[in-house]
Amino acid sequence: MSSAQSVIGSDKITGRPASVAHLFLSRVEATPDAEAYRFPVPVDEHAADGAPGAEQWRSLTWAQTAVRVKNVAAGLMALGIRSEDRVAIASSTRIEWILADLGNMCAGAATTTVYPSTNAEETAFILANSGSRAVFAENAGQLAKVVAQREQLPELTRVILFDAPADPPAADGLELLTLAELEERGAAYLKEQPEAVDQAVAALDPEQLATLIYTSGTTGRPKGVRLVHDCWAYEGVAQAECGLLRPDDVQFMWLPLSHVFGKTLISGQIATGHVMAVDGRVDRIIHNLPVVKPTIMASAPRIFEKVYNGIAGKARAEGGAKYKIFLWAAKVARQYARAAQESRVATGKESVPFVLGLQHSIADKLVYAKIRAAFGGRMRGSVSGSAALAPEIGYFFLGAGVPVLEGYGLTETSAGSAVNPTEDVRVGTVGLPLPGTEARIAEDGEILLRGPGVMRGYHELPEQTEEVLEPDGWFHTGDIGELDKDGYLRITDRKKDMFKTSGGKYVAPSEVEGKFKAICPFVSNILVIGNGRNYCTALISLDETVIMPWAADRGLSGKSYAEVVTSPEVRTLINGFVQRLNGELQRWQTIKKFTVLPRDLDIEHGELTPSLKIKRPVVEQTYADAVQEMYAGANEA
Repeated sequence: MSSAQSVIGSDKITGRPASVAHLFLSRVEATPDAEAYRFPVPVDEHAADGAPGAEQWRSLTWAQTAVRVKNVAAGLMALGIRSEDRVAIASSTRIEWILADLGNMCAGAATTTVYPSTNAEETAFILANSGSRAVFAENAGQLAKVVAQREQLPELTRVILFDAPADPPAADGLELLTLAELEERGAAYLKEQPEAVDQAVAALDPEQLATLIYTSGTTGRPKGVRLVHDCWAYEGVAQAECGLLRPDDVQFMWLPLSHVFGKTLISGQIATGHVMAVDGRVDRIIHNLPVVKPTIMASAPRIFEKVYNGIAGKARAEGGAKYKIFLWAAKVARQYARAAQESRVATGKESVPFVLGLQHSIADKLVYAKIRAAFGGRMRGSVSGSAALAPEIGYFFLGAGVPVLEGYGLTETSAGSAVNPTEDVRVGTVGLPLPGTEARIAEDGEILLRGPGVMRGYHELPEQTEEVLEPDGWFHTGDIGELDKDGYLRITDRKKDMFKTSGGKYVAPSEVEGKFKAICPFVSNILVIGNGRNYCTALISLDETVIMPWAADRGLSGKSYAEVVTSPEVRTLINGFVQRLNGELQRWQTIKKFTVLPRDLDIEHGELTPSLKIKRPVVEQTYADAVQEMYAGANEA
């Protein structure tokens, strides 16, 4: 068997229940009084110990969670929701999202996830395409999207509000009720039929539809990914079995639960029974970390890049000795992490040269301890997914004692397909396949996956399903990669994103982009262009929180962000980093010209997906004039 056909991983995992609903009820029975969830609530402004805007964290035990989940499930039954009926959730990450999702599953319904940032038109498409009969809406803003597209949603008859507006809009044909009212109906329903929820869970089949998650997609309409109960039950057991999540963990959940990455971690949390602190407000992450003191957290690479840039920017602003100490400590962290990793790979044991170890100890007292404290002081690992993390960023955090556990998966594989183990992190890889998942590399370099987490198809799109899912269960990921001798998986690029220059040379843009992010602490996003061209160029946006203080120190205070990033001073600054980048690249990969964009890329302009992936065609079209100018006069033959 050739290496291109070698299969890594196991196709079997034993002991998983029929569904996460089964797993949940078993968890409640096993540890009813243990803490399950923490979540912030406003403190009554009239309370003696409170003040307007103040918050405190409250908890739910597993038994308390079960009461609310069963009431939600029974409430849905009272509304006429039946097996595999779709019930959508359009909300940010909060405890109510989890209660609604578990309630859906325990009622036998299937959850349709909707990003709260999705516009009204696309929200209507998702609700209509899925055939959703009801929707949990976070607030008046989400309700307004449904009302605005009411004519497109004949099957949708009910909206359950987490935060009810004081004056809800008129909604012909829609019954509006609050989550509390739904739970009251459920409690009344259970008085008459006390076994209703338990019976609904017992009747669940592993192959029954549990969730429809619509791929945010970088092109075209989103596709509904059909994930059955067995997908989530498998994910829960696999995350526990590989040690990614542990019973004594405290996990901080802020990721969008509408995204498969966030949702799959709910399954793992139920399987292990650890505590999950839930607050999806991104602007509260830095504040929450020392309060929650998590041992594990999941994030997207962009967050780690911003944290690193923020640390570097603060050190630069302090100047003098402090900045020099930071630069030295960052270098030592990377050298230490590389040496330790190389030792583990070569000998199975971790060792570093004596002098480097001594330097690392000094840097730990001066710099790394403060970084760990900012993460809460107990972080044993932070899982990163949805896009590639620049290796230099990974080595820095690993050396500083906050290991970033890169993982890999897609919406179509219930997210969790591979992850780095905490005891043997290998920066630059996405780790080992989860127990029960198989991986192999096709002849053309594409990564293929097979296992219980793989979707059962795209919703009502049989032709598109056949394009990616083989009859024997192998799923074509569209990613290019390789497996090393120990089974660690490395992602090279998206198959569709790789391009060939007019000189016939292949370029993996994410590799170049990752290198630049590791070199330049001011970058927010970068898009490398060059398909069919005779050289590569780049569109670059800068991180406002880092570039503006730098600009103020150089006489540019009072200028707007757009004025700063298009100034000659910033042009010179970024050019220096581009030249450093080019020194690490093959000739055909080098960036000959670049444009600094007048604003950052964002979701609102359709340039980023909700999981912060760049929509390359959209960005290239938006800045087509800038791209054309970078190639003006070039010989494209």
